[in-house]
Amino acid sequence: MLDHLITGATVVDGTGTPSYRGDVGIRDGRIVAVGPTGSITEEAAATEDATGLVLAPGFIDPHTHYDAQLHWDAYATPSVNHGVTTIVGGNCGFTLAPLKAEDADYTRRMMAKVEGMALPALENGIDWSWETFAQYLDKLDGTIGVNAAFMAGHCAIRRYVMGSDFGKAATPEQVEAMVVELKKAMEAGALGFSTGRSNHTDGDGNPVPSRHATPEEVLALCAEVGRHEGTQLEVIVAGCLDKFDDDEIELLTQMTVTAGRPMNWNVLTVDSADPDRVPRQIYASEKAEAAGGKIVILTLPVLVPMNMSLLTYCALNLLPGWGEILALPVPERIAKLRDPETRTEMLRRANSPEAGVFRRLVDFGRYVIGDTYSAANEGLSGRVVADIAKERGQEEFEALVEICAADDLRTVLWPMPTDNDQASWDLRQEVWESKHVILGGSDAGAHLDRMCGATYTTRFLGDSLRGRKLVSLERAVQMLTTDPAKLFGLKDRGRIAEGYHADLVLFDPEKVNSGPARLVHDLPGDSPRLTAESEGIVSVRVNGVETVRDGQVTGAVNGKVLRSGQDTYTVTNESVSF
Repeated sequence: MLDHLITGATVVDGTGTPSYRGDVGIRDGRIVAVGPTGSITEEAAATEDATGLVLAPGFIDPHTHYDAQLHWDAYATPSVNHGVTTIVGGNCGFTLAPLKAEDADYTRRMMAKVEGMALPALENGIDWSWETFAQYLDKLDGTIGVNAAFMAGHCAIRRYVMGSDFGKAATPEQVEAMVVELKKAMEAGALGFSTGRSNHTDGDGNPVPSRHATPEEVLALCAEVGRHEGTQLEVIVAGCLDKFDDDEIELLTQMTVTAGRPMNWNVLTVDSADPDRVPRQIYASEKAEAAGGKIVILTLPVLVPMNMSLLTYCALNLLPGWGEILALPVPERIAKLRDPETRTEMLRRANSPEAGVFRRLVDFGRYVIGDTYSAANEGLSGRVVADIAKERGQEEFEALVEICAADDLRTVLWPMPTDNDQASWDLRQEVWESKHVILGGSDAGAHLDRMCGATYTTRFLGDSLRGRKLVSLERAVQMLTTDPAKLFGLKDRGRIAEGYHADLVLFDPEKVNSGPARLVHDLPGDSPRLTAESEGIVSVRVNGVETVRDGQVTGAVNGKVLRSGQDTYTVTNESVSF
């Protein structure tokens, strides 16, 4: 007898082939029967009529930072509400294991700084009772409502081996010790190795541990990845945020060639106003391919607004010369920002080539005022800074500073996207067809009070069905399911086919979408985050068990910690294609 039978659905199986009206039977967490409507005659304990609904494989998010949140939120919300059944964490070199007890505070403060995780949530929502990577995975096993795989992060490994001396070059013995720790992590099930060589700083304002590594150290760790079944590489370097330089391209190529494994990076932004960036970033993949490597680029199919603030760490801190000013005590910061000469110099550097992709942030007239906190700012929420500045006879950045100063810098600022023009969308459509590009890059679980990228799946489907219609429904589902499953070598996931795990999403094609982002205070320590409700998601099944019904979690916890080799097969640089 079947556990569950879904009948009459429009089946989109994830392969890109045309949809059809069909039935799907589930037993013991697997899909055991698939066929045209009426073809499955085996009795079922429960039958669901899905006429008018689309049945797709569960969506796979290849770039998240749910490493911490899963300890207090078993469902990785809001991702699961938007049809995501499998997430990959441990990206950018940042993981919570291996970890010595005396380093827990450093790790919490680093994650709060670089990934925007609320420090009170990290302090109150996790018991930090593990040391090894194996113990970290074991702690999650049997407690989560989604499938989750984790890379082993360079920062954690380097800190574990070198302690507070991580700012120095590692000795050969220390490099070998790091290799041993990475080996242990992958033997325990780590999906591979992630590292970060971008401009991230830790809670003390110093470069994070991975940034101190020599290329030789990085390549030694990559070589170890190639010795384990079903493993990967993931990286973020400065060029991911702008244009790769020659040295970065050379290192990335050496990494993937040395490991004999694909590497992915996050995230390619597409903007018609900067047409040279995309070809340069794709060139890195082309050069790696010519050398026998494989570099896969993640890009988002939707625009994800990110709010800003002059009070707390955000992307504005990454503008050249801005970080030191925005790190001053609030009274000193306000005084500096109010100084005309300081503002002039800040704007000069922010508009210079050294600002790279972050130059997109400095059109302050396009910013919309969000939440305000003083009587002086009453009525400004929802208004555009350019209009306020014109009324006041001020420069736009000056007006923005005065608004924020009245709130002791607490004002929430929403920069309006500059890349929502038709030319940018035409370029995105072209980029999606590249064999080097897949969808992803939500950063879900990170930057919690700044952005909500977890909803890209339902927003993309809504846009594909009822909006711009840049791709077909079948292709959209393929990009959200089979493509990432092929990259990571996920065994029996990402398709609707007999023998595959019953990770399934049932949705209404007339309604599927995301509601607006809203701020809630539901994290440990009463910390805030942005979240959004799904629309049109009828049911989400994880390993055959319904985890979401009508957009809300059911309480079932049937997710699995996916371990390399056991739940993944080896994807070589030559074998992966999209």
